[in-house]
Amino acid sequence: MRIFLVLLTALTFARAVSAQQIEVDVELVLAADVSRSMSLYELEIQRRGYAEAITSDEVLATIGRGMIGRIAITYMEWAGSDLQKVVVPWTLIESRETAQAVADRLTAEFTGNMRRTSISGALGAAADLFDDNGFLGLRRIIDISGDGPGNAGTPPAALRAAGVLDGLVINGLVIRHPMLDSAQPPSKDPLPYYQRHVIQGPGAFVEVVDSYDDYPSAIRRKLLRELSPPLAALK
Repeated sequence: MRIFLVLLTALTFARAVSAQQIEVDVELVLAADVSRSMSLYELEIQRRGYAEAITSDEVLATIGRGMIGRIAITYMEWAGSDLQKVVVPWTLIESRETAQAVADRLTAEFTGNMRRTSISGALGAAADLFDDNGFLGLRRIIDISGDGPGNAGTPPAALRAAGVLDGLVINGLVIRHPMLDSAQPPSKDPLPYYQRHVIQGPGAFVEVVDSYDDYPSAIRRKLLRELSPPLAALK
């Protein structure tokens, strides 16, 4: 009888915790590269690009067409293995006003870059952000940007082997530095690395930024694709 009461109490508590979670279509971590290879100008236009995309009519309409009609989002900047910083904590987006609040926070100030590039460190930290975040999403997505392969920490494959990334979709935003395009050898192109080692999950993809002017539109294209209902995104 005592064991039964303990189990009943635990079940009641679990249901209460679940009831406190806000249901959303997508829980989305935006993980932005701020390593030393990114110029200060690129760091600023990357943030402005996300702010512009999140408040665009197309993205807001896509969010509204979801089964639930709202998403939860957080914005994290990353560099070396232990260098990650949450700029925007988990925030519910269900209206233009809530989207604008995220955009305002992204563009309130711009900080400098950090040393090294640990993609596995970024993915591990991003995965941890889903724990006890107060939301219950139909999908969990990590949206990670970068301008090259990792040069610190373990490879992403080690995280997968340990089950850290189970159940997550990971999409990529590959940044090709405009000033290096003409001279950059194919071996330095980050796209193949992201395709082979970073992205994962149903419908996972990589969007490419080829110029400074392309930042806002590339980010908007990526958000539209990953926030669309799964069947629509695959068309």
